[in-house]
Amino acid sequence: MTDAHAAVSRKRGINPIWFVPIVALVLGIWMVIYTLQSEGPDITITFSTAEGIEQGKTKVKLRDVDIGLVETVELGEDLESVVITISLEKTAEPLLRENTQFWVVRPRIGKSGVTGLGTLLSGGYIQLAPGDGADGKRAYVGLEEPPVTPSSTPGVRLVLTADKAGSVSAGDPVLFKGYQVGRVETEIFDIERQLLTYEIFIDAPYDQKLTSRHRFWDVSGVSARAGADGIEIDSVALETLLIGGVEVGLPLGVEPGQPIETGSEFELYGSFADVNKRPYRYSLEYVVRFPQSVRGLQPGAPVEFRGLRIGEVERVMLTELARTIPGASQPQSVPAGAPRGEGIPVLIRIEPARLERPDSEAGLEEMRKILQFAVNNGMRATLATGNLLTGSLYVSMDLFSDVEPGKIGEYAGRPMLPTAASGLDGIQQKLTVFLDKLNELPLEGTVQEAQNTLASLDRLVAGDGMQSLPASLDETLKELQQTLSSLSADSELQTRLLPTITELERTLTSLRLVLDTLDEQPNALIFNRKYKDDPRPPAGSQ
Repeated sequence: MTDAHAAVSRKRGINPIWFVPIVALVLGIWMVIYTLQSEGPDITITFSTAEGIEQGKTKVKLRDVDIGLVETVELGEDLESVVITISLEKTAEPLLRENTQFWVVRPRIGKSGVTGLGTLLSGGYIQLAPGDGADGKRAYVGLEEPPVTPSSTPGVRLVLTADKAGSVSAGDPVLFKGYQVGRVETEIFDIERQLLTYEIFIDAPYDQKLTSRHRFWDVSGVSARAGADGIEIDSVALETLLIGGVEVGLPLGVEPGQPIETGSEFELYGSFADVNKRPYRYSLEYVVRFPQSVRGLQPGAPVEFRGLRIGEVERVMLTELARTIPGASQPQSVPAGAPRGEGIPVLIRIEPARLERPDSEAGLEEMRKILQFAVNNGMRATLATGNLLTGSLYVSMDLFSDVEPGKIGEYAGRPMLPTAASGLDGIQQKLTVFLDKLNELPLEGTVQEAQNTLASLDRLVAGDGMQSLPASLDETLKELQQTLSSLSADSELQTRLLPTITELERTLTSLRLVLDTLDEQPNALIFNRKYKDDPRPPAGSQ
């Protein structure tokens, strides 16, 4: 029996069984890569409350298209806010920018009407509004109210300030010549500045028409004016009448200024009449002190230069005046050694744009130089009567040639312009100076000398010569009368004088003939006078 041996041979290669895990590994890697590539970013949004938001159910939408889902809802670290984690789709990643906004859409009733009624059945959702700016942001603070204007809307955002609350609030329209060009977005009270701050948005292309000289005023309600032509009533659109609004425009007689930029700040006036009282933004404050009474000078009175209005009176500085009274504590705003008792201080405001200077900081600097030059050349501020019936006053500025060069001083931390008396007060001041000079004259010595002179005259009159003077005058008058009588028409002198005058005339006539002869023939006194031949007629005449 022979022994049989099995022949063993080994084949080189990959066992087919390994294809299964390899394929599974490849599929897993592919799925991971696909998932990473198709998965959108995760973001966090902080809200003050989670009302209308449910974990795993509340969706994020853009133009009613689902682009994300709420993954988690947690309390914030301060326990006063809610932090929501949202998973967005990949297509929504370009929308995540610096100014992207999120808010919860739920039923609301506001000035613009009722919104979010569709969420009564479907439930609330989070609305995304694309923004601009840098991308890559992943943490946001949600809005409690829907934005009045999306951040990506073309236009310009401005800030309005007011010292007291009116009827303007968020959502009110901004009108230009009665047409809505924008809206009020927010209403905030600035505690530090003690001002109400409104943020408004002006839609494009209307923002290109607004300049630095445009003004904003409240147009809520109806305004009425009584004039020579009757009663004029200014009404606005019914919407503005009911909910309020803001009007923008140029003051009367004001030309457009420089284009405005985003973030520019404007004052919100109470009415269009208030706009025309202060049509310019930039002004200079000066103090003028008048030694006479300021009764009749009211805030808002004009400040004029030779009839041209350049500003207005701000107020009479009673508080600063009281601090300079002797015995009162010296305030920090009034430097030591400040002049006291030099008149009532009045604060005035001068607006460079009224003199066609730029309504800007550059215009203020230019106006300061002009006023300094004018003061050096004799410009003074005076009080003038604006109305004789009411006794109202205004501040007039003019150049005086009889004053010394002055300079701009300082009072209560503000520049002070030199003043001069005018009108009745100026006459009174000149009369006072005249009387003072009159008092300085040596009138007593002059009167004594006059009395001595009168006494001398009395002694002269009482003398013998003065007593005999009337008799001498009578004799002289009699002699003069006799002389005049001798010259009368029927007097002897006249009778003798007339023939003499006749004879004299004959003599003068003969003498005239002799002189004529000598004029024709100077040698007539020596030779005989030659007479001219008789004239003969020409030959041939008949």
